[in-house]
Amino acid sequence: MADPASIDECLVRVVDRERVDAVQRALPPPESVASVAEVFALLGDENRLRLLLGLLEGGELCVCDLAAAAGLGESATSHALRLLRAHRVVKVRRAGRRAYYSLTDGHVRMLLDVAVEHERHDGADPLD
Repeated sequence: MADPASIDECLVRVVDRERVDAVQRALPPPESVASVAEVFALLGDENRLRLLLGLLEGGELCVCDLAAAAGLGESATSHALRLLRAHRVVKVRRAGRRAYYSLTDGHVRMLLDVAVEHERHDGADPLD
């Protein structure tokens, strides 16, 4: 098995300026990268992720049902949902005194589906 440190090193220090320039032109602007990083930071919290996975499985759910499904208190659930709504990860629909939450769009659903599938993968390292 190769030394993991050596895999990540560039053993020949030659920069392909043309490729690097093309990649840099294709990268989103810094403010977009920062916004995406904030979404990933939100997804890095287990409670918020549990709520999102509950919405992935259950579709639209009221705060009470979502809190119960995720094993969280309603106050903690409401706080987490406010953060997720502020970053356009979930949306809310009000019906009388109840608030129903769902994932914002197919992009969020796809991101969660891919993450769950990645976790279920056998975990074999292709470099071994």
